[in-house]
Amino acid sequence: MKSKKVFLIIGAVISALIAVLHFILGLKPELYALIAPGQMSALSEMAVEGSSLTTILSFVIALIFALWALYAFSGAGVIARFPALRAALIVIGVIYCLRGLFLITEIGMVRNEGYPFRFVLFSSLSLIAGLLYLIGVFGNRSLPRRTKHVDSPK
Repeated sequence: MKSKKVFLIIGAVISALIAVLHFILGLKPELYALIAPGQMSALSEMAVEGSSLTTILSFVIALIFALWALYAFSGAGVIARFPALRAALIVIGVIYCLRGLFLITEIGMVRNEGYPFRFVLFSSLSLIAGLLYLIGVFGNRSLPRRTKHVDSPK
């Protein structure tokens, strides 16, 4: 493959889709019950009770994922360069990978405790997104590494 930028673009699309999902959940919090039927999370319970905090949290989460998508698009050169680009993309990739590590325990929860299989899918998607971000960062030579500035002689 000529350019590793495609990894960041795919990662950006995944983040954007997650942002859209959370935006929809903000508009229709009752949909939380469809994501984890029988396994009520705190957000699901709040949504059933009609709490406005569910809506606010969903929109905040959507904004975070949208920002992550924009950073990946920036790293791929699709949009203007963002500040602290390389560091931000590495942090985002690591966060996604850490979320993806829940895959190990969630497989057991699905097999032994009857949790919905979508939990495994969410963790898998997080791990994939994290790896896409990290491969995109470390394989993209156009993202400058931090260098020491040496004062030139006067």
